[in-house]
Amino acid sequence: MQMLTKRKRLLINMLFIGVCGAIFFFLWSAPPETTKPMPNDDKHMPFMTMKKKEAERFCENCHAPGKEAPLSPTHPPKYRCLFCHKRL
Repeated sequence: MQMLTKRKRLLINMLFIGVCGAIFFFLWSAPPETTKPMPNDDKHMPFMTMKKKEAERFCENCHAPGKEAPLSPTHPPKYRCLFCHKRL
């Protein structure tokens, strides 16, 4: 009985180590971040100190179709700008 318990404990420990190794490998092999940060210029400076949701309300003032800097047609959903574009 004692031997079966040790073998079972060893198997559980090895399984745990295997799962941890798989998670580590998955995270290690993730691609690098490629999204451009929000520019740190005079136009974007007022939004650096605002809360994300508050700042995102102003994005379409310049980045909507026909505006100063429209987004490309292949750009992902436009309602969460600061989810991807980090502030510096």
